[in-house]
Amino acid sequence: MRAARLIKMVLLLQSRASLTAAELARELEVSERTVTRDAQALSEAGVPVYADRGRAGGYRLAGGYRTRLTGLARTEAEALFLSGVPGALREMGLADAASVARLKVSAALPPSLRDAWRAAGQRFHLDAPGWFREPETPGLLPAVADAVWDDRPLTARYRREQAEVERELEPYGLVLKAGVWYLCARVADEDAFRVYRVERFTAVRAGAERFVRDEGFDLPAFWAERAGEFARSVLRTEVVVRLTESGVRALPSAVGPQAAREALADPAGPDGDGRVTVTVPVESEEVAHAQLTALGPEAEVLAPRSLRTRFARDAGRLAALYGPSLGQQPLYGP
Repeated sequence: MRAARLIKMVLLLQSRASLTAAELARELEVSERTVTRDAQALSEAGVPVYADRGRAGGYRLAGGYRTRLTGLARTEAEALFLSGVPGALREMGLADAASVARLKVSAALPPSLRDAWRAAGQRFHLDAPGWFREPETPGLLPAVADAVWDDRPLTARYRREQAEVERELEPYGLVLKAGVWYLCARVADEDAFRVYRVERFTAVRAGAERFVRDEGFDLPAFWAERAGEFARSVLRTEVVVRLTESGVRALPSAVGPQAAREALADPAGPDGDGRVTVTVPVESEEVAHAQLTALGPEAEVLAPRSLRTRFARDAGRLAALYGPSLGQQPLYGP
């Protein structure tokens, strides 16, 4: 651990003209006293680290000194390609490897380009989770990620409905979708690829031998296909709706982009009131009620009759709440 920290300290000093003890302590996640001890250890080992005293002082390397420790290890190289998703790196336990890799690349660049990664980081940031939810890192994610990186088979226990099942898996890839981690893996006894939510794993054990990857497997293409199949599979019911222009614009946010795209592909109308009639694929009548309620008077459900009756009942209850009082009391106030 200390050796890795000393290497990181040298690379930090090599990539910048000078760093204060406080800046080094923050980068290395240690105390300033530890920074002082590490600088002394490097100096005793022959690395020309100098401490400049005073308010503008700090640590620097003697002019022209270049370490040869800039070769990337495989883990660092792989992590470097994920450096644009710092949250995902941290959750998979690869933040340190990515940090060292970034420093090695920075140290190998000419001085004019050494702050390129910092400039990019201040201009682009990926925040994967959706709004209004606290992202939770699955406890077993680092172990699953290790198996993915190392091509190790997994014996995994997985919660499915009310039971737990055990599977022998060949873990091919991880996907982070809207803050949720998924594992794409081949099930050994089925010779088929499946998708698992990592948070539902209750235990995983990696095998000692590596499995042979199918080089024809394309993770982005596989995920796109399965995601599309899943989105289509949950839309098992249809609802006929009349929409105003505002309702048409708001439909994607109410029912989702794919359902709205299918519904608006072939609308009927507009009619005499300027409304169009569309058939919307939905997950269920219950879900459709919750989704279309958000459109208020911009949507009129025509079918099925049971859902139309439900909205009529809602309208009656709203009228009972608001109707009698509108002409007797001010809209706001006691």
